[in-house]
Amino acid sequence: MADLAIDVRDLAKTYRTPFRRRKVEALRGVTFSVERGQIFGFVGPNGAGKTTAIRTLMGLIRPTGGSASLLGHPIPSRIARYKIGFLPESPYFYDYLTVGELLDLAGRLFGVPADTRKKRADLLIDQVGLGRARAQNLKKFSKGMLQRAGLAQALMNDPELVVLDEPMSGLDPIGRKEVRDLIVGLRDQGKTVFFSTHILSDVEAITDHVAIIARGQLQAQGKPADLVKQTVLGVDVIVRLDGDPGDLVDGADRVRRIDDELSLTLPASADVDAWLDRAHAKGAKVIQISPRHETLEDLFMRQVAEQATP
Repeated sequence: MADLAIDVRDLAKTYRTPFRRRKVEALRGVTFSVERGQIFGFVGPNGAGKTTAIRTLMGLIRPTGGSASLLGHPIPSRIARYKIGFLPESPYFYDYLTVGELLDLAGRLFGVPADTRKKRADLLIDQVGLGRARAQNLKKFSKGMLQRAGLAQALMNDPELVVLDEPMSGLDPIGRKEVRDLIVGLRDQGKTVFFSTHILSDVEAITDHVAIIARGQLQAQGKPADLVKQTVLGVDVIVRLDGDPGDLVDGADRVRRIDDELSLTLPASADVDAWLDRAHAKGAKVIQISPRHETLEDLFMRQVAEQATP
């Protein structure tokens, strides 16, 4: 356990609805662990239990059953909290503060000395891309800018473990790329990053380990490359063709044509050589041909669909 940043065993959380007192099992025996120095992705659809699990780990709600520890300390732990940076899913900040004042407040709460607070705040403001907005009140920030400010405040105490609930929410593609780079930079500094998301491309791009949760239960976990099947699911083909494709699209999937460029996916059982012969006979020029393997998105959709089936 000494090498684990997070250790969760059979974690359960049951709610009662306000009026009918109906029992809702938000978490049902969730078990996983996060090694120190990892980027760990926690993936699931809306309502899967991601935020409930994170709030439980942060000590914001009490679990109904099971156990968990952070940095070797059973939750809730005041010692562990001082070594953790946290960004909730929908952060709310005092809107009359500037981002510098927000970070100064966060630093004060963690007992960071005044000279260190100023230097670290200036560094983080530039790091998250808010340098031009230093003088603006937070009420003038867009959702994406508030997300960046939230990331900065989560790092003010130079934490060992960073927990981020939907950190890419509200960010444009450039902002997401910058946050991904920031997360990778934190790992390079020896920190552990645990983040929840439903943006699977971000998970595949940067995580060392991933867990998929649906309906309060873990469906799969492991390294992204180990989770997906390595069998060929189909063959992606792109050709240039002036005329009618005719039977070239028969039985194909993901068919798309833009001007003279035709892209499609042939089934794994297709006779690719025979298809290419037909394409050449029609005057097509082959631009690209590559096997299509299962992606994390395919695995995610399969696991969620299985859970949705009664």
